[in-house]
Amino acid sequence: MRTPRTPSHPKSIPALICALFWLLWTPPLWAATAIAVLDFELNDLTPLPATPEEIARTASIRPLVEQALAGLGPYQLMPIPAAALTQANVGFGYVYDHPEAAAALGRAHGADWVLVGRLHKPSFLFAYLLGRLVNTDTGQVAANLVVEAKGPSEQVTRRAAARLAQQTNDALSGRPVPGGPVPTGSGRPAGTPAARSP
Repeated sequence: MRTPRTPSHPKSIPALICALFWLLWTPPLWAATAIAVLDFELNDLTPLPATPEEIARTASIRPLVEQALAGLGPYQLMPIPAAALTQANVGFGYVYDHPEAAAALGRAHGADWVLVGRLHKPSFLFAYLLGRLVNTDTGQVAANLVVEAKGPSEQVTRRAAARLAQQTNDALSGRPVPGGPVPTGSGRPAGTPAARSP
């Protein structure tokens, strides 16, 4: 008695090969988003601007934002050398005010997104952490982020940086962020209130 032969399906072989090639060439859904967080710049409008303490506070913000971002999602943090940022930032606020320059800087270092930051201090009592999230493909600002920080303490700065990282994550995830118009003068931002860091 003969054992029945299993019918072959030659047409299924090309489909299987195509599926394998698709899996090889398609990036995984869990691929990390490449983002560069630039050093924050200080815009101090108080009568005693740019004290050593405020300069140190400003320098601490980028690492705090990066640390918070790393805990929020699959992000690949792309470092940008200080020399490259200095070369691109031809004057105070240039990269912040020119998203196309931020995009070019990010592309040159493998980033899909660039977060350009500023510590805006109109008063001794409070300051704003400002962030502009720039798409390096389009050169456009995807979101203006604003977090209010009351007081200069390390704990307040850390909480504000974590809140800014959360807003960045929300913007990259397609969720609305309470940024509103970016403050330029000595008062609070007009329009939507900034997110506060108690």
